Amino acid sequence: MEIYKTQSQIAAKQNWLLSLVVLILITFGVLALTQGIAIAIIPLLFDIPYEEILPLFSGDITHPNGRMAMMFLQGLGGGLAFLLAGWLFSHLVEKASLGWKQQLARVQFTSILITIPLLLGFVMFDTLIIEWNANIQFPEALRTFEEMVKSMEESAMKLTIYLTDFQSFGEFIAGLLVIGVFAGIGEEYFFRGVMQPKMRAYTGSHHAGIWITAFIFSAIHFQFYGFVPRMLLGALFGYLYWFSGSLVYPMLAHILNNSLTVLMVYLNKLGLVEFDIESPDQVNWLVVATGSLLFIICLRLFIQHNQKQQTHGQVAESI
Repeated sequence: MEIYKTQSQIAAKQNWLLSLVVLILITFGVLALTQGIAIAIIPLLFDIPYEEILPLFSGDITHPNGRMAMMFLQGLGGGLAFLLAGWLFSHLVEKASLGWKQQLARVQFTSILITIPLLLGFVMFDTLIIEWNANIQFPEALRTFEEMVKSMEESAMKLTIYLTDFQSFGEFIAGLLVIGVFAGIGEEYFFRGVMQPKMRAYTGSHHAGIWITAFIFSAIHFQFYGFVPRMLLGALFGYLYWFSGSLVYPMLAHILNNSLTVLMVYLNKLGLVEFDIESPDQVNWLVVATGSLLFIICLRLFIQHNQKQQTHGQVAESI
């Protein structure tokens, strides 16, 4: 069960629209502010002229410090921005408590160990959904929309390739921190910690709260051809929180998922494994079947190990 305790009037169910509007405004404001700060500091930290900063966003920069500068921009204006936006909204607007003492008390070493193969099994199964989503064909009537989303996808992939084309071990570590740790903590705090319990309270259903939040989580990445697998991943994070009552588990799973991709890209760069982030391998049905079985078994074990914690705490308390 989620923990989100508040008695603020704006958090009341009848004020759901106002609450969401305020949350959106704060989030976009924080994202703009943190990215602005990052852009202002980049020339000082990385010796990059202001006129060369704009190409950072498209991955066209050739400056030797460009990748580290973009990592800095992504870290401050991405994961950490979501963390700050969620904190400002929950603490200053709704005066809510996520009950961290209670959440940390619910963490069990056994469940942490189960989370690792659980996430791995999901990733193996998700290769099937990734291939299906990547090969969706639109009817002729939606050709304009298809061209638009493909253009967005190509731009996002170009930036991803630029960010993960690590030229040193230091850049690899920076990638793990920014793409793995900062994004995992910040996005989970915002989406699962703040938004999910609010969606549950508004809809009266924890399933609806989890899936609506997962939909929004995937949508903000603006990548249609990865939308469904990312939504499923978001739903997994949501259920990990619901079953355990601790944000530690979805944060850990998110960090593991992102860090695994970063690690595979780096190992491919070193020639130790074959991994193409642009063109995933064709679906291996043995991998999908094994991953599905591993995921189901581990999810069942995870739920069983956390059932005794379910009676502790309150779920999304509000007036």
